[in-house]
Order: sequence, then structure tokens, then C-alpha cells
Amino acid sequence: MAFEDAQDHRIARISSAIRVIPDFPKPGIMFQDITTLLLDPTAFKDTIDLFVERYKGKNISVVAGIEARGFIFGPPIALAIGAKFVPMRKPNKLPGAVISQEYSLEYGTDKIEMHVGAVQAGERALVIDDLIATGGTLCAAINLLERVEVDVVECACVIELPELKGRDRLGDKPLFVLVSGA
Repeated sequence: MAFEDAQDHRIARISSAIRVIPDFPKPGIMFQDITTLLLDPTAFKDTIDLFVERYKGKNISVVAGIEARGFIFGPPIALAIGAKFVPMRKPNKLPGAVISQEYSLEYGTDKIEMHVGAVQAGERALVIDDLIATGGTLCAAINLLERVEVDVVECACVIELPELKGRDRLGDKPLFVLVSGA
């Protein structure tokens, strides 16, 4: 389910700013291109503002952004709510000691990593990405944070592809989404 207040004029602006590219990167995929959202300063600001309005005052101390597009939305949200930003990266991209979480893909596995010591037990985290499809990456981020005793309050995405049922994989973790994709 997308953002509850569909009457909010900002949702229509955000949705119309996202370009859908058929058959990219392969036939049958309807790619949700957020670069056009970023080219529209009003729609981009609306996106950040809606997340900030939801999370301000919720005692969130960590915004964990999933590589790469979570890095676009996470830092301005973190700054606005007074939280730190923690990048969740693909393997071998972070210098120094890291903690990793492996997750399954359609064919094979992948990993996400964060720096050891980036978060502390008992902190409250928001996990952010641009899109939820199957939910595998968000689940890996949740598992990684929970392994170090961080309380994942909620996951947030700009776009959800509901037909792929990624929300179901999150179990009891709440998911906040602004728009449903095609």
C-alpha cells in the first residue's frame, strides 16, 4: 500500500516525476527511473519532506541507506531529523573493518556491508532505499542491523512494486512507501 494520504498533492507530483522505462535492463522489466525525480527540485523536496514529516520526533538515531539510491534519500532525511547516516554498501566498497550480511538473489547470492562500530546496540534505525521489489536487500539490511542489536523501527522506500510481494518478506517490520510502481 502506498502513502495513506493519496490526496496530498505532493504524491501526484512525485509519481509523475518518476519515469518508467520499458524493457530495461532486460525485456519484461518496467524500470522505475528516479533520476527524473531528482531533476525536479520541487518533487525531490516533496519526497524528502514527506519522509521527514513521518520520522521527525520518532527518536530515530540512525538512517541506514542501501547502496546506491538509498544514499540519495538517506542523508538529507538524517540531517533533518538529527540522525546519523550509515551507508549499507556492496562488498569491498568500505575501507576498514566491516560486518556483512549475505542474501539470496534469483540466481545466486549477494552481500551488504557496514562499518564495524557505525551503530551501537539499542539505537533506533530507519532503513531507506528508493524501491522495494522482492524485499531481499531490505531484509538483509534489517538482519545486519539486528545482529548488532539495533532496533529497526521501519523501512521506507519511494516506490513499491507490489506485485513482487517484497513487503511480505519483511515479516512484522513496517514499510512506508510513497508511490506504487507500474
